[in-house]
Amino acid sequence: MKYEFEVIGTIVGKERPRVNTYTNMVYTPTKTKEYEKLIQQYFKIKYPNHTLLENRLSIEIIAYMKIPKNTSKKKMAEMLNENLSPMKKPDIDNIAKSILDAMNKFVFKDDNQISKMSVEKKYGEIEKVYVKIEEY
Repeated sequence: MKYEFEVIGTIVGKERPRVNTYTNMVYTPTKTKEYEKLIQQYFKIKYPNHTLLENRLSIEIIAYMKIPKNTSKKKMAEMLNENLSPMKKPDIDNIAKSILDAMNKFVFKDDNQISKMSVEKKYGEIEKVYVKIEEY
């Protein structure tokens, strides 16, 4: 089985857990929680009757970062031809963590099923994340 989908919008990397100093409770920051819900919504729209994946998985993640507004046409062409890569936040490990945590127990039973993973940042016309999950 294979699932492919895109999440359009500002890419949010997984933020570190925070501690409430009054209650000493650990919590996930709101921005991260909202992005994980957005990922799930995009997945549900494309696959409303999906089945939980239970075998080993391969995941490909491509984060398309928006080209800065003040970029020259020459530099923009280099970015779109993949001669230049984004070297700005969020980091690829945090992007992957946001996506995997959003899909854990939702698309697949557990993230320990993942035995292959590819994560890449590129420039694109619009900011989005492409995700492909495949059993193999």
